[in-house]
Amino acid sequence: MCRNIRTLHNFEPPATSDEVHAAALQYVRKVSGTTKPSAANQAAFDEAVHEVAHLTRHLLEALVTTAPPKDREIEAAKARARSAERYART
Repeated sequence: MCRNIRTLHNFEPPATSDEVHAAALQYVRKVSGTTKPSAANQAAFDEAVHEVAHLTRHLLEALVTTAPPKDREIEAAKARARSAERYART
């Protein structure tokens, strides 16, 4: 359920609004225990996603680091290699 919650800090280019929203959506889904809220809960669910995304953006803007920014393509390739090793058929 939380596959879209990824590290968003210290990447070049910085995290997009879509990435922040996807992470917020997955977080709210996990906390609420549902992927699709009922009609009665939809407004509260949507507001929570909006607030979490807003706060995440503020957090990312406030964090500082001396490490050089990571490259998205290189990090994705490393993740694919780890996954291939983990799920390799023996």
